[in-house]
Amino acid sequence: MRSQASPGNELKWYKRMKYYLYRIYYLTYAIQKWFKIKFTTSGFAMIACLFIAAAGGVDLNQTMAYQIFCFLLAIMLLSIAYSLLVPFRFRFSATRMLPRFGTVGVKIEYRLAISNRTNRLQRGLKIFENVADPRPSWQEFRSTSEPSEEKRNTFDRKFGYYRWMWLIYRKQCATFKTVDLPPLPPNSTTEVAMEIEPLYRGVVRLSGLTIARSDPFGIFNACKTISLPQTLWILPHRYQLPPIRLPGSRRYQSGGVSLASSVGDSEEFMSLRDYRPGDPLRKIHWKSWAKVGKPIVKEEQDEFFVRHALILDTFGKYQYSESLEAAVSVAASFACEFQTQDALLDLMFVGTEAYCFTSGRGVGHTDRMLEILAAVIPCRDKSFDYLTPVVISRTSMLSGCICILLSWDAERRKLVDYLRGLRIPTLVLVIVDSETKRDDLDLGAIANEPEDFHLLRLGKIPEELMKI
Repeated sequence: MRSQASPGNELKWYKRMKYYLYRIYYLTYAIQKWFKIKFTTSGFAMIACLFIAAAGGVDLNQTMAYQIFCFLLAIMLLSIAYSLLVPFRFRFSATRMLPRFGTVGVKIEYRLAISNRTNRLQRGLKIFENVADPRPSWQEFRSTSEPSEEKRNTFDRKFGYYRWMWLIYRKQCATFKTVDLPPLPPNSTTEVAMEIEPLYRGVVRLSGLTIARSDPFGIFNACKTISLPQTLWILPHRYQLPPIRLPGSRRYQSGGVSLASSVGDSEEFMSLRDYRPGDPLRKIHWKSWAKVGKPIVKEEQDEFFVRHALILDTFGKYQYSESLEAAVSVAASFACEFQTQDALLDLMFVGTEAYCFTSGRGVGHTDRMLEILAAVIPCRDKSFDYLTPVVISRTSMLSGCICILLSWDAERRKLVDYLRGLRIPTLVLVIVDSETKRDDLDLGAIANEPEDFHLLRLGKIPEELMKI
């Protein structure tokens, strides 16, 4: 009698098959990259013709297609031999003039200075940007799901090819355009326009440049590569926001001098008075002491100004998710909005640990906050309650709060109710799928003020934001 395979054996077999697929994809990517650089467009067309001729020329008695196959194969072998045997004596150096940042969805144009260090005019060259190896590790491939992967058919989910390609693009963060170089005069430098198309937030790690020269048939390339490492941060996509002014009174800020810099009314001079025991030495007015012969101190105005919190929910089940990317983009949009407002903004979120970054009024620049948002990672090993103490520790200084949440549950409602209990104006934005309705959620106390609670549906976020 035939025994049935146990579930444990089936699971081991599936994991083994998944690992073999990973190794195949890993090797195939390297081969594909080599072909992309070595073969021209005409070369790929010839390869296709070779396969067609080979398939049609199997029966030598019925067709003469084998002659076409032999002719094309001879040309290709000659092209490869020429590129390998005839030295490519091009010597070059290059300098990239990259901007500091890019933004998802906005093409980056930059200049590349190529120096021809030979005594010959160089024609018919192409240039490729090389990036650090974007292939995911086995652990990443096994544990990281493509967004909306559950919607794919069973075959695609089991073989994971789309997951593999998505991880490649996600780690690479951008795509690069191959450029045809103009004729390069001898011993001179030529500037060419290059282009990068950012796809995902994060860091693009450029490793070098490859210059290719095709053979006389235009089929196979001989290549020269130089190391030219450089990085480029890709900032989150940003949405247009309507004019938003959070209500809230000015609060006392401890250490306001360092926080408010020289902007606004931070410890502005009011008057002089006699020294009192306990006055700090830094407030002594030495010129007045020298004039009247007794200690005189400066009396200054306390530090009061507006401070808002931007709370970003990073607690999710997946390493990458569409909801988290949307939440980061919304947070980036608010961070840019506040750069023109006379207030401090505290960005609070949890990654590997709890973080709080402050910008505004001369403390920190918005670019720095956007760079931080570009590097945000999900927190999958902690609950939302881990963020609550970070917020509570600053409530005495907050004039208002913006909460960008990935879902709505008891933990998140508890934090919002706590903030509202302290009479801190709170704007709540929840990222949801297109099927979620407001009536399906238990809003709690905030249900009495619907203008402070908004659902941002995936696929319609720009339109939903304009309704705030």
